[in-house]
Amino acid sequence: MATQASAANTWAEARNDAMGGTGVAAANYGSAAFINPALLAKAQPEDDITVILPSVSAQITDKDNLRDEIDDINDRIDYYDDVVDNLTVRDILLNPVGTLDQFQGAATELADKLDYLRGKTASANAAAGVTVAIPNDVLSVAFIAKGYAHARVSTSIDSQDITYLRGIQNSETTALIEAGRGALLGSDEITRNLNSVAFGRVAIVSDYGVALAHQFDFGGVPVSFGVTPKIQKTWLYNYTASIYDYDTGDWNSSRYRKDDTGFNVDAGIAADFGQNWTVGLTGQNLVSRDLDTKSIEIRNGRTGEVTNYKDTYQISPIVTAGVAWHNDLVTVTADGDLTETKGFKSEGNSQFVGVGAEVRPLDWLAVRAGFRGDVKDNESNVFTAGVGFAPFNRVHLDLTGLVGEDETWGAGAQLSL
Repeated sequence: MATQASAANTWAEARNDAMGGTGVAAANYGSAAFINPALLAKAQPEDDITVILPSVSAQITDKDNLRDEIDDINDRIDYYDDVVDNLTVRDILLNPVGTLDQFQGAATELADKLDYLRGKTASANAAAGVTVAIPNDVLSVAFIAKGYAHARVSTSIDSQDITYLRGIQNSETTALIEAGRGALLGSDEITRNLNSVAFGRVAIVSDYGVALAHQFDFGGVPVSFGVTPKIQKTWLYNYTASIYDYDTGDWNSSRYRKDDTGFNVDAGIAADFGQNWTVGLTGQNLVSRDLDTKSIEIRNGRTGEVTNYKDTYQISPIVTAGVAWHNDLVTVTADGDLTETKGFKSEGNSQFVGVGAEVRPLDWLAVRAGFRGDVKDNESNVFTAGVGFAPFNRVHLDLTGLVGEDETWGAGAQLSL
């Protein structure tokens, strides 16, 4: 999660992920508890208990290679410290040109890195889940356990860091003065002037619930209703550190972690119009919850001021409408969010639309493709594709992949019985 692994949804379902992340009107009854619990009631008489164990997905977007760049700046600051620690008054007096050249070169490299990192971010989502769906004419039931994670890496580059380093780079007099201070007082006296900060924010949300669904008849139109009450466990990480000490291995330290347990609920409705059309509406996380991260203090070495850094992760209702046309050979579907998808308050919201199709040329083979876009333009737009294999119509293996703008790549897999 230190890089970006982004999925638009709070669920992973390889078939529908391959169809542009759709599924509100097109999901199978076996995976309905992930997407729209009302579709759980759409099982056919010949359908049996379905077990998904597991479904997983991840998407990587990091066009600026931010994690490696932050790791690299640690190497640069180590080199800078070594240069300063090795400075001596004798070297400065006897070999001022060579000594200052090395010092100025180290300052230049570090300033260039900070310039590159200014304003860069990477964010991440991933999801996984298991479910057992039991169809029934009276009340269909599914047991569900799923989790999704959102992560974001960002930087706050202090412009005075760059000004300070450029001063050493461009002025031999400044370099001589700072080199002398470093030789007499050590590298700490120099690096206290560097106060840029890097942030690693992670939210991991796990749901454990029971989906219930039933189908009614309204004037000859089959209409299904479903609801999923669930326990929701959340872990929040606020890894905030000087960019010069940043270590992705420290993300999961309890020092930066805060957890919470609460209640939430999903609900959905689906209706069939004729033999080929289905429309659906689903609402996930209908109970809004704002959860604060731990507060992390960072002291500015230059001014002595202490800044408290914290964020708030927002779990809010996500309402999505969908429509699907289907027959024995083809399914074509589209979904659109009616509400925004929120995350940390420090980042922008998203609102997704998706279209997709599935063709089943053989009883045991399905081919899928789709597109998912963010109308708020805060997440990468992606093209999706996948295949499904179903030997003997008992074991189902679904695979999906995606590619999109900003160096976005992703994959997912699902095993169903």
